[in-house]
Amino acid sequence: MFSTLKKLKKAGILGINSRNIDYVLKYNPRKLYPLADNKIRTKELASEAGIEVPDLYGTISSVGELKSLRSIVADKNDFVIKPCRGCGGEGITVITEIQDDGYLDISGKFISRRDLQHHVANILHGLFSLGSRPDQAMIEYRVRFDQVFAEVSYKGVPDIRIVTLKGVPVMAILRLPTKISGGKANLHQGAIGVGIDLAKGKTLNGVWFNQTVSDHPDTGKAIMDRIIPHWETLLTLASKSYGLTGLGYQGVDIVLDRDRGPLLLEVNTRPGLNLQIANQTGLTLRLKKIEEALPQLISIEEKVAFAKENFSHIG
Repeated sequence: MFSTLKKLKKAGILGINSRNIDYVLKYNPRKLYPLADNKIRTKELASEAGIEVPDLYGTISSVGELKSLRSIVADKNDFVIKPCRGCGGEGITVITEIQDDGYLDISGKFISRRDLQHHVANILHGLFSLGSRPDQAMIEYRVRFDQVFAEVSYKGVPDIRIVTLKGVPVMAILRLPTKISGGKANLHQGAIGVGIDLAKGKTLNGVWFNQTVSDHPDTGKAIMDRIIPHWETLLTLASKSYGLTGLGYQGVDIVLDRDRGPLLLEVNTRPGLNLQIANQTGLTLRLKKIEEALPQLISIEEKVAFAKENFSHIG
């Protein structure tokens, strides 16, 4: 056991205890958590800063407002419902078609109006929220993913998480939906995690249920060596997001819409550690290198340039 721990430490693998003590507690004042944990507030801050986000069609805050769902989406063809304070992708429902008597979700399953209202009621009661606290339901624009991902995604929208320290990009992962994940880009539900070369925006190895994969299990297409469009813009957006919340250590989730380009989805105060597996390298050495250089890294441009220069998969 101690031999394994020693090897992991030498490889620079960041464990959950070290993440929480050395980075989350150190760089993320608890008073700032609501700025990230509340997705509506994050969206407002991003819009004020000129960062593109999926349009918010409306919110439902009480059981008495459940019937307003029909009017909120009356002129829409599709939409997404999600918990305002949800985590891990739980409670998100993607509606691809509105019918006279109900809806079709992303898997093609029919959902009656009553069943969708029941789902929203569960959101309000905190079934999917942090700490099971009462919550709000958000109804927003459904992202149409960039066709660069068409061959390596099953139905849902892939997203990109970039972990940053004081606005300096540290490591990134592309999350690809699968049939098992129900079209959701959530690793715990069965999505694929793909490492990304920070310098080039090129995909690396894939990890699926802790096993290395080179092809998407549903499409059979290679997931490596794909260039992610707008990569410089994505790194800049992630770095700029530090100014939204003031949280020093965070994961920034971004999607690429085929028409609108990069959109900020949310900010995570305790980003997961499995992106180390996908990138086949640890976070610790990178984080320490950033901490040493922080006094000299002032502008967003400097922070992005530092990440690209120091954290190439080759270098």
